[in-house]
Amino acid sequence: MELPRLERGSELLRPGALLDLRERLRVLSRQHALGTVIACAFDHRTRMLPFIYADLRMAPAGVRAVGSAMLDSGFNKTRIVLQQWNRNFRPSLMDIDGRVPDIFMVSSMQIHSAECEALIRDACRIDAAHRPLIIAGGPKTIYEPWGVFSSDPHDPWGADVAVTGEEYVFLSLIERLLTLRGRSESMRSTFLRARDGGLLDDIRGLVYSRTNAAGAAEELVDTGVQQLVGDLDELPHAALGYGILEAPSRKHTLSSQPLAANMVKRFSPVSSLVLTFGCKFACPYCPIPAYNQRQHRVKSGARIAEEMNRINDEYGVRHFFGADDNFFNDKDRTLDIVETLARARHDSQMTTRRSRFRWATEVTVHDTLQLQEHLSLVRGAGVRALWIGVEDMTATFIKKGQSVDKTSEAFQLLQARGICPMPMMMHHDTQPLYTPGKPYGLLNQARLLRKAGAVSLQVLMMTPATGSTLYEGAFTSGMVYESVAERPVEQYMLDANYVVASEHKQPWKKQLNIMVAYLYFYNPIRGLIALVRPKSRLYLADAGMQFLGMLGLTQTIRRTLGWAFRLMRGNIKRATKPPHSKIPMRSIDGQAASHALPGTPQPNFVPLKVAVETQTKIRPASLRPTDSKNPPARTERPTAVD
Repeated sequence: MELPRLERGSELLRPGALLDLRERLRVLSRQHALGTVIACAFDHRTRMLPFIYADLRMAPAGVRAVGSAMLDSGFNKTRIVLQQWNRNFRPSLMDIDGRVPDIFMVSSMQIHSAECEALIRDACRIDAAHRPLIIAGGPKTIYEPWGVFSSDPHDPWGADVAVTGEEYVFLSLIERLLTLRGRSESMRSTFLRARDGGLLDDIRGLVYSRTNAAGAAEELVDTGVQQLVGDLDELPHAALGYGILEAPSRKHTLSSQPLAANMVKRFSPVSSLVLTFGCKFACPYCPIPAYNQRQHRVKSGARIAEEMNRINDEYGVRHFFGADDNFFNDKDRTLDIVETLARARHDSQMTTRRSRFRWATEVTVHDTLQLQEHLSLVRGAGVRALWIGVEDMTATFIKKGQSVDKTSEAFQLLQARGICPMPMMMHHDTQPLYTPGKPYGLLNQARLLRKAGAVSLQVLMMTPATGSTLYEGAFTSGMVYESVAERPVEQYMLDANYVVASEHKQPWKKQLNIMVAYLYFYNPIRGLIALVRPKSRLYLADAGMQFLGMLGLTQTIRRTLGWAFRLMRGNIKRATKPPHSKIPMRSIDGQAASHALPGTPQPNFVPLKVAVETQTKIRPASLRPTDSKNPPARTERPTAVD
C-alpha cells in the first residue's frame, strides 16, 4: 500500500523549478492582495510520551513551511494558527485585516483528524458568498485525502481541495488560480470554475471533489503523485514562518498582530528544521522511502547554517531539531553538512559559547557506526542528541544493521563524545516483557540501553502505518482492532501508544508492558542517581530527561490505563479491510486513483469533451489566463462582511 512510484528519472522536478515558480508568484501577488490563514490541527488527547514537551514547545516545521512559502511569494497578509496554543480558535469567526481571508488552509497529521474535521466544518459555516477557498494538507491528506471530504450527502462539509504534496504543489495551485482569477472574483469561485473546466488536472498532487447541487461530494478526482523538489536549498527560508505565528490565547478569533519576535523563544524554544529527506532502508512498516520516491534530498550545510543563525538572530532561538528521516543516510553528504556547521559555530562573529546553536536529529545504529571516526566533528557541528531508530536490539523483528553489541558500541561512542543517545523502540506481539538470561525481552533491552548510556527511551507498539507495505495486510489478516469493549478505535489512538493492532491472546499485557518499561527507565530514583552519582558528562541532560519522562509518564498512564482495562474485558471487534474512501475516486483519465486504497468505489467516468484551449477561448476577456510577467491592472477587492 505504498504510494505509487513515478517513472524512473521523473521523480524529481527540474532544478530551479520551485525558484522560478516563487518568482512568478511575486509578480502575481502585486495584483492580488490575498488574505490567508493557515491552521495546524492538534488533538490534545495525544499529549503523552514520547511527544510531551515538544508537542507544545516546538512550532511544527510543516505548517511554518506553508507560511514561509506564502510570505516569500509576496502574500504578506498571512497568519499561522497552532491549535497547540489556540485550542479555542474558530475559523467561522476569523478575519485578517478586517475581512474574511481569501484562503483558509488546514494542515494535519492522522492522529489529529478529529480536530482537522472540526476546523473544516466550522469554516464551512461561513456564508457561501464570503467563504474562503479551503485547502487541506499535511500527512493526513498525503495518505488519506478522502478524509477531508464528507461522504454524507445530508452533511456536505469538506475542503475544496486536498494537497497531497509539498510547497511546489500548493504554490502551483495558487499560481494557476491567480492567472484565471477575474476582477473582484473570490478565490473559491475561481477554483470552482477551474475545477469544472478541468484546468487543474495537470497539477500533480491534488485531490478535489465534484459536487452535486446540494454541495455533497459525488466523486473525488486525483491528479496523481507529486514530483519532488530535489535540491532543498530551493525551499523558502525557514525563518519567515516565525514572523506570522498567532500568539497563544483562549480567544475564538485572531489577534490584530502576530506573536512579537521577542516572544517566539518563550513559546517555541526549540525550532524544527527540514535538513534532509529520505532513508536507504526499506522497512516494511515505514512509508518514508515510498513517499520520497526512493530519493535522498538534502539542504547544503551553508543553507542550514544560515537558517540557524538567522532564526537565532531574529528570534533568539538557539536549539534546533532536524526533521530528518535519517540524517546519517549518506556519509559524504553528512560530512559536508557537519563540516560547514562546525565552521559556522566557531565563526568569529559568534563571540560566546551560549550564542552558538545546538541541535539534534534522527539516525540509525548502522549509520552511526559508519561515521564513528567523525563523531567528534558531529559534536563540533553542534549536535547534542541523536534519536536512534533501534526498534529491536536483537534484530529478530526488524533488521536495520543493528544488534545488541553494535547498539551498545554506538551508544558508548556517542556518550564518550558528549552526544546524548535517544533510542526509539518498538514493542511487538512476540516480544515478552522479560527473558531470563537473554536480551530479547522489553525490560532486558531497556536495561541494556540504559547501561550503554541511553538518556531517554521511546517505546511504541507496532502499529500499521498508512503508506507502508504492511498496511493492507494488517487489516485483511484481522490484526487491527475496530473496537474494544464497544469503544471504537479513534484516529487519535493511532499514535502507537495504544494497543490497537495485535494478534496476542492477552493484548492488555502489551499495553502494560509499555508502561512497565517506561517506569523502569523513568523514575525518581534514577533521576536522583543521575544528579548525585553521575556516570557521564551528560548528567544534566540525563536528569532533565528523567524529569520530562516522569511528567510524560503520568500522562501516558492516565490516558492508556483505561484502555488496558478494556483490553482485559475482551469483546474485541477486528477490522477486515483497510479504511478507504466511501466517495468514488478516480484519476484524471478515469483510471484508479493513486491515493485510493482497496475497496474504494470507482465512478463511471465520462471524459471531459471540452479541452482547456476551448475553455480559454469562450471565457470572457476579464477571466482569461494572463501572462504572469505582465498581469493586467486590478482594482482593490471590496471588503468582505462577516
